Amino acid sequence: MKKIGEFIYPWGFGHYSRMMTLNNELPKYLKDEYEIHYSSKGEVYQRLLEKFPSHHQYTHEIKMPTPIDGKVGPSVTLSMLNFFIPVSRNPPLLKQIPDYLKKERKLYDKEKFDLVINDGDVGSNILAKNRQITSLFITNQFMPKLWKTKFYFYPSMVFVAKQMAKATKIIVADSPPPYTICEYNLNFPNKLKEKITYVGHFAKKNLTKTKPKTNFEKLIDETDFGYWMRTGNKSTNDFTGKKFEEVFGDDAFENEKRVISHARNDSSIDRVMGKDGVKYSFSEAFEKKVDWIQIDIGFLSELEKQTVLNRCKYAVVNGSHTTLGEIIGANAKPVIGIPVYDEHANQLKWIEERKLGILAKKKKQIVNAVKNIKSNYSEYLDRLETFTNNFSDKGAENTAKIVCEVLENKK
Repeated sequence: MKKIGEFIYPWGFGHYSRMMTLNNELPKYLKDEYEIHYSSKGEVYQRLLEKFPSHHQYTHEIKMPTPIDGKVGPSVTLSMLNFFIPVSRNPPLLKQIPDYLKKERKLYDKEKFDLVINDGDVGSNILAKNRQITSLFITNQFMPKLWKTKFYFYPSMVFVAKQMAKATKIIVADSPPPYTICEYNLNFPNKLKEKITYVGHFAKKNLTKTKPKTNFEKLIDETDFGYWMRTGNKSTNDFTGKKFEEVFGDDAFENEKRVISHARNDSSIDRVMGKDGVKYSFSEAFEKKVDWIQIDIGFLSELEKQTVLNRCKYAVVNGSHTTLGEIIGANAKPVIGIPVYDEHANQLKWIEERKLGILAKKKKQIVNAVKNIKSNYSEYLDRLETFTNNFSDKGAENTAKIVCEVLENKK
């Protein structure tokens, strides 16, 4: 039996969603028996336990070092302090790093992996190289361009890039050039070119609707609205939510319908606000045929999200790579991006230059962006049609083929 180790970086959920999409494809190509071991920490580790309740022996808690959360993404000050002292229950990095590598090393030596797939975890690349185990590193950034205010990240980026380069193959989860959304986040040196494969996005086009419509889906049927997505870890989610509320207070949004997904599995968030200012449950709003202005939903199922993306006029996002692929590539809808990190800003700048969406940071910019997209909607749709025709959503499939090839060669 072949053994595969999957090491999933726990900052954000894009790493997790990519790996789960890949795992859905693997059985189509791996005909021999195989065993997958999953490693992560925090919310991602908890999701793994929930997803594989009968396979906890294959799910490992590895406390990979991550930034310290702040008010807007990672706190630079607290993260720097954490290098030497404990912060927010995180031991000093000087202790964290060797401890995490030691635990991963024990797992490597115990399981004797035939292949490892590292989505964001660079430490696992080092261990695999030292043991001559083939490693695939899945990413959408390598030495990303830094905005002037973030120059102090450069030394750490150089260090991380060196560890990424130790992978046997570097898998870019994006369409090949010139349709690479994360182009400005990729600055590969020539010496790595032979290691790099653009496999395509892990976001799928055209999910098939197999269940009856929910009351939520019935409410948004046959109406125009904007899709406002709160995603990411707590600080990113909260920051995005505050930006949304500022915009909704503008007079221009008095009659602008919006659906807000909170990316939190909390049904108490679910509510419909009518134009009369009254709040309703989904069932009440549907039964009473409420003329709504805002719908909040804690957590969208995959089918509900697909319904929203099919129906919405535009989407407002923070600019995460996975989300952008879903919206402009798989669903051909224009985006308005409110970046939190430099990688978001780089991707949104690329999108804005190609008139697939608009990068906006301040309240007035966001309000004007909505007006701009609605006024020039056919122009955006024309450009999106060209882009989506060249959009590759075969990332999981192509990566599964690479996995199969590697394991076949080990026979």
